[in-house]
Amino acid sequence: MIIEPRVRGFICLTAHPKGCEQNVINQINYIKSQSAINGPKKVLVIGASTGFGLASRITSAFGSDAATIGVYFEKPPQEGKTASPGWYNTAAFETEANKAGLYAKSINGDAFSNEVKQQTIDLIKADLGQIDLVIYSLASPIRTNPKTGITHRSVLKPIGGSFSNKTVDFHTGVVSTVSIEPANEEEIQNTIAVMGGEDWEMWIDALKAENLLADGFTTVAYSYIGPAVTEAVYRKGTIGMAKDHLEATAFTITDKLADLNGKAYVSVNKALVTQASSAIPVIPLYISILYKIMKEEGIHEGCIEQIQRLFQNRLYTGDAVPLDEKGRIRIDDWEMREDVQAQVAKLWAEATTEELPSIGDLAGYKTDFFNLFGFQVAGVDYTADVNEMVKVPGLVEARNGE
Repeated sequence: MIIEPRVRGFICLTAHPKGCEQNVINQINYIKSQSAINGPKKVLVIGASTGFGLASRITSAFGSDAATIGVYFEKPPQEGKTASPGWYNTAAFETEANKAGLYAKSINGDAFSNEVKQQTIDLIKADLGQIDLVIYSLASPIRTNPKTGITHRSVLKPIGGSFSNKTVDFHTGVVSTVSIEPANEEEIQNTIAVMGGEDWEMWIDALKAENLLADGFTTVAYSYIGPAVTEAVYRKGTIGMAKDHLEATAFTITDKLADLNGKAYVSVNKALVTQASSAIPVIPLYISILYKIMKEEGIHEGCIEQIQRLFQNRLYTGDAVPLDEKGRIRIDDWEMREDVQAQVAKLWAEATTEELPSIGDLAGYKTDFFNLFGFQVAGVDYTADVNEMVKVPGLVEARNGE
């Protein structure tokens, strides 16, 4: 079939297998072009199919020759209907890993569930014995707690008062004002339940109880802080409360890993175009301005460059991992440079529909958005017939249906 993008808001309803494949190959080639990393050898990535999770899996495998297991929740293809992009990303990754002689298997299902945790435990026991790194990179808006059976839904809202600021419709380039009403206490707690550290801790507890964590084991979850212009709706909003909980959980997990000489870290990463970030008001406008500045300064990074630098220059240097005053790894250091943020603040004040094309990089934002779904990737013939029924080579447990 000929596959074209069908967009609804901040989601693309179709994905292109060849575009996703080329995207993955481009990331693999980037890692191959860098110095080898003296890093992990047996890795579990929870949330492995897109964004930072996918980049972590690629970096582990092709930067450190690691065996990897990926857990994700993606929609498989049906005749005449494409899979979600993470399905095609994973198929491409595992195909390339197999060609390179690297172990790569995956489980498709609800990572919050006890069933998927148990399937993962069984797979590690059977194939790897123990693991030395767990990356936690889930970005789901909904979580059913396996202990209580309660389904929680997260919200993107400020706390304590309504919020108004500029945003942009990245499809049309129209800059407008968005207003968001504040969250109530129930919404705050639901967001923490979905996006905080509880499930991360459950995963580590379950793996440790089965003696699947190697001595010197490391686990990393990903977070974001961002600038003053987004903090009311992000870091000081409901998501920020969840990230505070995630960061506090790192210390709790580290205490539990003391007998293994293990550590849990939160890595604060750069603002990037992801399916999650595209849904957050204000963020697309901020990113389009930020990208323009960072590209001009020669310090722009995508997911793969960020994670390669995290592994090479932070986690696996052979020395102590450098942390900020709150015990976090900061790989957002280039984004948060004073000179960069000063330029962002100046251009933000000037941002209008008319001015944005010259002061921002909305074209780059849109390209990155479509790249997430395998579209607008250089070197791909989008007029060619393509088979949507792609299989994931190392899939252990597929979830059918939604």
